[in-house]
Amino acid sequence: MTLTADRKLALRERFMTVDTANVADVLDELGLPDCGLSSDLWPIKTRLEKMGGWAYTIRGQMTPYPGTGDPKKMEAVSGLTPGHLSVWSGGGAQGVCFFGELIARGMQYRGCVGALVDGGIRDIEWLDRMNFPVYTRYRTPVQSIGRWEVNAWQVEVYLPGATAARVRVRPDDFILADVDGAILIPQEVAEEVLTRAEALTEKERLIRADLENGATLPDVLAKYGHV
Repeated sequence: MTLTADRKLALRERFMTVDTANVADVLDELGLPDCGLSSDLWPIKTRLEKMGGWAYTIRGQMTPYPGTGDPKKMEAVSGLTPGHLSVWSGGGAQGVCFFGELIARGMQYRGCVGALVDGGIRDIEWLDRMNFPVYTRYRTPVQSIGRWEVNAWQVEVYLPGATAARVRVRPDDFILADVDGAILIPQEVAEEVLTRAEALTEKERLIRADLENGATLPDVLAKYGHV
């Protein structure tokens, strides 16, 4: 079932209230154990931040080319809409940045809610001031022009995984990232995962309250089962 734009935005708001740890537990229960993304993907800000949105994939590769810009990159980011999270796939540690502050401003203006980058970025201070969340493999001052070029967008891509070498990311899969790392939620199960993660979040809230009121771990285990 295709979700409407309004439905996607509403679900995104709810996803931002749950943790990646609970989402990961739910995915395990559903038989989807390899959705976690590599811990090499880390937030650029000095404080850890939360990020979530519907995947808008952009793919590129290292290749020498003439010219003073990357028109395909400009065309790719022009398709972003509110609630999208840009996912950049391009070969990992190649030593160049895939984008910086000015392109990020354009993405943010279009409603993009963050970026997950299997590669590098620059202009970290300005991105921080923009309050534009980015999880990336590395930072570098070296630009991509003439070195790394976008070759496709809104296609299936691979990102490095936590428990698998690669995790397939498709347009409109959901990406959630927080202090514990980043995880993919396949679009077909996004609503079910969210509902279950919300229930698990509430269960944990009740357990914390019981513990604060003097309950022991055996008490809560008997009352709530496995946590």
